[in-house]
Amino acid sequence: METVLLLAHTEADGSLAKPALEALAAAKSLGGELHVGLVGEKVRGLGGAARVLGVAGAAFAQSRYSTDAAAAEALCRASGASIVIAPGTSRWSRALPGVAFRLGGRVDAHATSLAIENGAPAVTRWFYRQRMEAVLTRSQRPWIVLLDPGCVPAWSGELVDATVETVAVPAVKMRTTVTGTRSPEAGEQTIRPDARLLFVAGAGWTKKQADGATHTAEAEKLILNFLRATQASLGGSKSLVDLSGEGEAVLRFMTHLNQIGQTGATPRHPKGLSTCCHGEEPHAVGWRFIGQRRAVNLDPNCGWARGKADVLYVADAFEVMRQVNALLQG
Repeated sequence: METVLLLAHTEADGSLAKPALEALAAAKSLGGELHVGLVGEKVRGLGGAARVLGVAGAAFAQSRYSTDAAAAEALCRASGASIVIAPGTSRWSRALPGVAFRLGGRVDAHATSLAIENGAPAVTRWFYRQRMEAVLTRSQRPWIVLLDPGCVPAWSGELVDATVETVAVPAVKMRTTVTGTRSPEAGEQTIRPDARLLFVAGAGWTKKQADGATHTAEAEKLILNFLRATQASLGGSKSLVDLSGEGEAVLRFMTHLNQIGQTGATPRHPKGLSTCCHGEEPHAVGWRFIGQRRAVNLDPNCGWARGKADVLYVADAFEVMRQVNALLQG
């Protein structure tokens, strides 16, 4: 049996976020001896593991390549694990490929599941814009696997405190200093990975409407009012988020962080509502993992809607969202 290390960074209070609990469930499914390695300002023990290793301190509170890579390397060496499972957060995705190089191992990112096949660990992931699925195994060790959030049910067992073995990290030369953080107001937050609904906006919102004029300001108001009322997450097609670089009218709250499909995120919300996307294939690729898919589109023969939406409403998105918002406020 292989020794498996769950590598996770903690929240400000020392707890584990949902992506870390998903990675924990995946690590447990592999069997073998489970070790846990935690990084953060505060770390807590996690019962049920053979060993719980920790790197704690103010220097490890924030995401920084130099400190994250040094902490992860120290934990991997201390555990002696041959398989390292980590949540595919932006923090670990930036640091762990370099750690694999330092350890002489290999790394695979964007894994969607892990299992034992023919007696060996195997990783499932997608290629070519999520059009081909592959199952990978590797003989090189250590093997670091970054698990995409939302692919595995989070571990729901009781988190029992356990003794944490403190791991020393060699002195790190830090060339960056975190002076503080700035977050958007709660009411203006548009990216909510745990939301039940994903609302996707396409470039049609910024184009000329039936009266021959654009109504970008009204589009912004309709979309933001819907997001505030439902606490849905906002996604955008590639063509929409690219408009800012083309001198076109844009939705001011839409950024490349909202992009789904192609080079954007691949969301996995239970439900999705797509509006004004008008056949944007890259968006449709990122849409495939949504549970229940509905779309609002004026063209009943649109290539995006045919076969890619469970329910298609042939209607004007402006009119639909006006009515929906009125019902939500009523």
